[in-house]
Amino acid sequence: MTRMMDKSRFPMALGMIQPEPCPGSYRNTGMTFDEVIDISRKEVQMLADNGFDGYILQNRNDAPVRQQADPQHIAYMSVLARILKTEFPDLIQGILINWDGVASLAVADAAGADFVRIEHTFTGLEVGYAGLMHAQCVEVCEFRKKLGTKVPVFADVQEIHYEQLGGKKIPDGAWDAIQNAFADGLFVGGHSTAESIEIVQAVRKRIGPDIPIFLSSGSTGDNIEEILQYYDGVSVGTWVKNGNLKNPIDPERAKIFMDKVRKARGAHA
Repeated sequence: MTRMMDKSRFPMALGMIQPEPCPGSYRNTGMTFDEVIDISRKEVQMLADNGFDGYILQNRNDAPVRQQADPQHIAYMSVLARILKTEFPDLIQGILINWDGVASLAVADAAGADFVRIEHTFTGLEVGYAGLMHAQCVEVCEFRKKLGTKVPVFADVQEIHYEQLGGKKIPDGAWDAIQNAFADGLFVGGHSTAESIEIVQAVRKRIGPDIPIFLSSGSTGDNIEEILQYYDGVSVGTWVKNGNLKNPIDPERAKIFMDKVRKARGAHA
């Protein structure tokens, strides 16, 4: 059993580490990769100091992106992930390479990460600013077999910021992701706390009690105690970055968030 699949660690709180744009990215204005590493290292240290269980490393700022990651994104994120994993071995590390599940798995396996999150898109079909994005579950499964990797795959079901095509209900999409596409865990959520709770209850009823389910977005210092009554964990980004994912993590907000997480765990025990 991998650390990520050990349910004794749940509920789990992960922070989003979204490095500055790397060299070769459209938004990079001259920052060197060494500077990117240094900033990311300080953010992970801050998460560790505040008691987070780990983080998801996502190249959110290498924008704009299409579904297939560019070679430099894979290269830089592999090196950065390995450095962070070596320096912070006790933290859970997830990998999310925009928006390429195969690239995410390659980086995770090379870095010794604990899981990958595939946000766009594991099953189904969706459309966004970069056009159509197709299910990668077949390619991901083939690549897992090729590498012989044990890195767990956590899949988003109907990412809320993109338009889903086909009209499948979220519980049925969750069933597909687990039973037909062989995901190990899920990320689900809605546009509000109430909707997210309603969704996770429906998904849990459909797939059973044993699959880890994380909130995909919308966790805050105000709702986290309630959220962790229903979810196995969260990944928080926007709230601890003062409403904008391009901002650095605010240490004070990170502290507030984890204080609430600890209260929720006390009630959960």
